[in-house]
Amino acid sequence: MYTLSELARVAGATLCGNGDREIEGVAPLTRAGAREIAYCASSRYRPQLDESRAGALIVTAEDAEGLKRDLLVCADPRVAFARVAMVLCPEPPAVPGRHETAAIDDSAQVDANASVGAHAVIEAGAQIGPGASIGAGAFVGARAQIGAHTRIEPRAVVMHDCVIGEHCVISPGAVIGGEGFGYVRETDGRWLKVPQLGRVIIGDRVDVGANTTIDRGALGDTVIANGVKLDNLIQIAHNVKVGVDTAMAGCVGVAGSAVIGSRCLIAGGVGIMGHITVGDDVEVTAMSFLKGSVEGPGRFSSSLPATNAEVWARNVGRFRHIDELARRLRRAERAIKQLLSGGKS
Repeated sequence: MYTLSELARVAGATLCGNGDREIEGVAPLTRAGAREIAYCASSRYRPQLDESRAGALIVTAEDAEGLKRDLLVCADPRVAFARVAMVLCPEPPAVPGRHETAAIDDSAQVDANASVGAHAVIEAGAQIGPGASIGAGAFVGARAQIGAHTRIEPRAVVMHDCVIGEHCVISPGAVIGGEGFGYVRETDGRWLKVPQLGRVIIGDRVDVGANTTIDRGALGDTVIANGVKLDNLIQIAHNVKVGVDTAMAGCVGVAGSAVIGSRCLIAGGVGIMGHITVGDDVEVTAMSFLKGSVEGPGRFSSSLPATNAEVWARNVGRFRHIDELARRLRRAERAIKQLLSGGKS
């Protein structure tokens, strides 16, 4: 439980009202009670502020006008709320210990303050840092390194030799360091597998969503820098590099050896071609496809929104004639230019 004055300092917000009011939790505007704090994410929710029973509200200066309530006033209520929620609802610390059903190789180095859950597997030479948590049924391969206070959640997999930094979260079903999609075609048409000999290197404060896969490098390493946030069901191919504090939404696919800069925002369903470079501070909107390198900062889109099926069918028919129409337009332009020049070529 915290006073509103304490939460104002945590949030970096201006206190308006009773700083001694005690707050013990967070809740939505419509369900918050007298000992909870809520926030207004947008002015369109302004009518709910008067009706909310929350003990305190986090709002912008504009939305605070006329409110006779205990308030935390700030420029971005979402950021302030996140800071407050982290204090009021902290992640439970790892409980040191090893479940009796865990399989831990004798040569693995597991810190005494780490937690290892039921049926987890930790192979030879792996290193598990202080305060780290290896969830039930999780797998940590040979010589892998898990940093301090990192959570490998149930059923997640970290393959051999991969390195994960401190304060990371690897969500259930994620696979770090699986085999990259590396094949060459022989003269008879059959596929020959290329050994994937690199690692995955993940920095500090990285979150990896459920069922996301990050492939190990073919020769060098796949690298995910500090502060990266990856949503569920993302595919990161071998030798990809992702820069500091970049975020990707669900179902993004990044092909091999692409380099993505820092602080990028990659929306859901985006496809990124292999061997291209995406500059710093680039935003790519949902369902877009990046075929070539782009420089930042900038916002890029390439998707076509859904429309009436009959209209779409007609447009597809027209797409087939674009080349022909372009040639006719060029011929018309030349003819007009010739007429304007008095027939002189």
